[in-house]
Amino acid sequence: MAFTGNGSGGGGGANDRSESLLSSSQPNDDYYSKNHNDSTSRHSTSLGTNQGSEMIDPADDGAYKLDDDGQRGTPTSDDGSEVDVYFVKQRRGYCSILFSLVQTIILVVMMWQCGVAPLNINPMVGPYPDALNYWGAKNSVLIIDDGEWWRLLTPILLHAGVIHLLCNVGVQLETGAFFEREWGSAKWLIVYLTSAIGSSCLSTIFMPGNISVGSSGSVCGLFGAKLSEVFCRICESRRTSQGRIGHEVRMEQCRGVMCSVVLIGLFSFIPFVDWAAHLGGFLAGLVVGLMIFSFSVGNRWWVGIWFLVGLVLTVVFYTVSLKYMYNEVEPPEEMRDVCGYYKQFFEDYECNCQLNDGR
Repeated sequence: MAFTGNGSGGGGGANDRSESLLSSSQPNDDYYSKNHNDSTSRHSTSLGTNQGSEMIDPADDGAYKLDDDGQRGTPTSDDGSEVDVYFVKQRRGYCSILFSLVQTIILVVMMWQCGVAPLNINPMVGPYPDALNYWGAKNSVLIIDDGEWWRLLTPILLHAGVIHLLCNVGVQLETGAFFEREWGSAKWLIVYLTSAIGSSCLSTIFMPGNISVGSSGSVCGLFGAKLSEVFCRICESRRTSQGRIGHEVRMEQCRGVMCSVVLIGLFSFIPFVDWAAHLGGFLAGLVVGLMIFSFSVGNRWWVGIWFLVGLVLTVVFYTVSLKYMYNEVEPPEEMRDVCGYYKQFFEDYECNCQLNDGR
């Protein structure tokens, strides 16, 4: 969950059992498969509680049943029985790992440079709010009046504290990384960054008086994009093994995502949580995902239709949000001096990190 004001929260994640069907399409990667004859085996990298799964080494010719031409065909388990596999684009979620690493390093450096605030100021065990502002938090008055547009993106690299970081990074490295392995890093990165902008836009519109940080808006965008993928591929043929398994995986993911969205929605209305950032990220991921995953539709006419729908919705969402934000929102001037603002409420507040011009 996005941190706002002087408190914060952590994002939620989808408990996803579908990785028991996971496989990598890269020839040198391990993959996971679903063995219908084994109900006890489990693998350690599961997103949830998986049963009936085992790891097969694709470099091992004995793991495959040979076809009539002597080529490797259907994968088999140790006892020779055929197994179903679900192919993904890559072995690891490289961007998920990179962003999580950068977010962790930034929080450590920020706490070392600016100090750790008392728990009555920041219950997430992290720096003072003015330090977050100094490092690039969402601050409406600086975005709208001072033209610091980059603050629409930088909040995803910041977290309010250790607890906030662990919650968001945990989801990012589990569900987020799994989606990246399915989609590929390019699609994942597009959804992640565009959702960050949508998240900050709606946060600026509906909560202009708060300092906000956190990657949960982008994580919600991944959830929205997954729902768009499920929608675009709902009519995909299930006559092939991959079609059937892919449908099973996406249905499980859809249930997990819906559960996560409901939970995040409930937590979004407790104090100090930026519900607008969650909503903005989710909507951005939904419309951008519709455009991206329209190419997964088998019929080329439907590809064109859904791409056009996704493009129109994306343009409308960002155009309306940005226009309203810059023309209608009146950010409070008192947020220019974040340190002075919080000193009004906390006698023990220390200003260790401020912008050079004293803001």
